[in-house]
Amino acid sequence: MAKALYCWRCREVLPMLDEDEWAQMAPALDEAVVRIKRYRQEHQVGLHAALPAAGKDAFDLYERLTGRRETSLDAIRHHRLALYGPPCAHCGKPLRTPRAKLCAACGQAHAPPQ
Repeated sequence: MAKALYCWRCREVLPMLDEDEWAQMAPALDEAVVRIKRYRQEHQVGLHAALPAAGKDAFDLYERLTGRRETSLDAIRHHRLALYGPPCAHCGKPLRTPRAKLCAACGQAHAPPQ
């Protein structure tokens, strides 16, 4: 099951996909991009018009995996647990990357990862 974690991009605690869930989600996101391109070409519409219909399967899968409805494929792509670092020892929010040396949320310095 997805783990709740603070997303620095969204500025809220959201469900993050673990690697097993990501293995299911990644192909759905790739397929959504293909469908969006096809939909836009066939219907001569912009991205925002194509997204709801062409991204539906990916949005539905994310909701089944996490219990939360998302409307942005980009947000789903960055809601992957492996992209984030450990929690900051000072504020508890995750470091932005596994290799981060500084907490962007509070400015606390961290030892570089080994």
